[in-house]
Amino acid sequence: MKPDRLNALTDGVVAIVLTIMVLELKFPEVPTLGALLAVLPLLAAYLLAFVYVAIYWNNHHHMMQSARKVTGAVLWANHSLLFCLTLFPLMIRWIDEAGPTAWPVASFGLVLVGASICYVLLERALVRAEGDSSGVKTAVGRGVKEWVSFAGYVAALPLAFVSPFISIGIYVAVACLWMIPDRRFERRLQQ
Repeated sequence: MKPDRLNALTDGVVAIVLTIMVLELKFPEVPTLGALLAVLPLLAAYLLAFVYVAIYWNNHHHMMQSARKVTGAVLWANHSLLFCLTLFPLMIRWIDEAGPTAWPVASFGLVLVGASICYVLLERALVRAEGDSSGVKTAVGRGVKEWVSFAGYVAALPLAFVSPFISIGIYVAVACLWMIPDRRFERRLQQ
């Protein structure tokens, strides 16, 4: 199978996830500053989740441009990543209901850990499918950004019970790391 169908499925699922996330947003009940401040945790959770879904979609898009072959293992790894991404609307709803408290913030981190693992599994499945000449293997290299991100998410899990805002700070820092354009795949495609 060629990557085009996998890309189309991923694009569709990501579009649905983003749509569901925006539907979780609420308008302030009354047009006052106090009412606006009451919905700020939900808006912040939405923004962070949106950024993460966008990061995963952007990197998936770049990685799949380097891929030439899709196997069953690649399909399952991709489905696993999509499963993790579909959990973001649930996390937003929980943060809206409970606020930025330990369990919802740690659970947001658990979803990030899962997505991180699934993304690396997808990279590895693509490399195995293509062998030593894999464009994905060449572009990813040692995957330092992936491992730094994973370590940040894992560290943030127990820290959510010390202070949820420390964990949120880690999630924001890792997102900023990924918002710096990742040129690994672009360089590979230009060669």
